[in-house]
Amino acid sequence: MVLLAKFPLKFHYFMGDILSWIVKKLLRYRADVVMVNIARSFPEKKYRELKRVYKDFYRHFGELVAEGIWFGGSSYARLRKQKIVTLVNPEVLTDMYQKAPSVTVLSTHCGNWELLGGLPGYESEDGRMLGIGEKAFTVVYKPMSSKVADRVFALNRIAPLEVVGLECEVESRNILRFSLKHKDEKRIYIYPADQAPYYKSGPHPIGEFMSQPTMAMTGSMGVACKLSHAVVYMKMKRVRRGHYEMAFIPICEDASVHTPESLIRRYYDLLEEEIRETPANWLWSHKRWK
Repeated sequence: MVLLAKFPLKFHYFMGDILSWIVKKLLRYRADVVMVNIARSFPEKKYRELKRVYKDFYRHFGELVAEGIWFGGSSYARLRKQKIVTLVNPEVLTDMYQKAPSVTVLSTHCGNWELLGGLPGYESEDGRMLGIGEKAFTVVYKPMSSKVADRVFALNRIAPLEVVGLECEVESRNILRFSLKHKDEKRIYIYPADQAPYYKSGPHPIGEFMSQPTMAMTGSMGVACKLSHAVVYMKMKRVRRGHYEMAFIPICEDASVHTPESLIRRYYDLLEEEIRETPANWLWSHKRWK
């Protein structure tokens, strides 16, 4: 896979287009799930508009795979040369990081979340970077059922990191213990917070999200409130093929003066705004509403 990742991005997009056609036309991968999710989320749209989102999503799906494989063979220099991600306002995250004990960044399944491992090396249009060391970043993730696949994808996500042996990924079930252990260290915790909740762990109703009653987990915000983290929403917009814009939207400077429920509600409000702005940009194939 590492050798394959060394091929140019154009090659991977070519293969991604083929995969997109196979997934959509032949395998019909989660076709019913995708269309039901889109239709229920946009009850105001006409059928032809829903079909356009459906079609554009599968094209985006092929690009996600293509970019994910290519990313596995990338260095920071390669990412900057390609300009696959441009930071819109890096000063927002940098400023909150300097002022708060730590920062909780709420990411989504918009854009391409597999590119988050390159965050310390991305630049703005005028060359500004975050200026935050790799050791500060910790990505919280939900492990896959296959241990082999989980390991492969975990290594792929952190491929550009230039420091070996970092504690840069933590399973969600271990994050409270990890955060308490490192509470005196200034860190940036990144959570993909729009996943379907663990129903055994007591999800909370948050009202409507994308026109549907929605349950969510508040664990990320519970940790942030307990440790007085600043909270930031990470927006990742696909501008065109091979290029995303990443922006940081402040939610609060001190989570301890808010409730986990109010913070996660704000997150879902921002997520809905982003999805409605670029509908095909979200991962419609995952079973968010069960």
